[in-house]
Amino acid sequence: MTPGERLRQIANALNLSTLLGVLIARAANAPQTRGPRGLIIASGYHWTLPKAAAFTVGNVVLFRSGTASAGTDPVLLGHEERHSTQYAYCLGLPFLPLYLFCALWSLLRTGNPGTRNFFERQAGLVAGGYPDKRIPARQTQQRNEAQQ
Repeated sequence: MTPGERLRQIANALNLSTLLGVLIARAANAPQTRGPRGLIIASGYHWTLPKAAAFTVGNVVLFRSGTASAGTDPVLLGHEERHSTQYAYCLGLPFLPLYLFCALWSLLRTGNPGTRNFFERQAGLVAGGYPDKRIPARQTQQRNEAQQ
């Protein structure tokens, strides 16, 4: 791990966001393994919300996919890793209401919770599977297909 990745890991442990991620994974019976760059990969997340293929809480990235494929998409993992860094600079749990506010703002403006969401834009819209209204829909679809 780089010094920055180690700092993020320590910050998210101290601010309790990684602990919350571990507790969510355990409650959802999502097996956890060590991932790259200080991340924890939880697979087989089956709860209804959130509806995303993956989401992050602290340094824990929860995937709906099974153990064999969870964390294998480097583009999606990079997107989720940027959310982990966002938890660190938001001092942990304050990230959650800030993110929800930005998602609601985006939903009201565009009909999509990610398109105008500050945190999703910073993490990379297309990498997270969100449409970028600045890019024509056809190009966004082609980028998503190329990433798969």
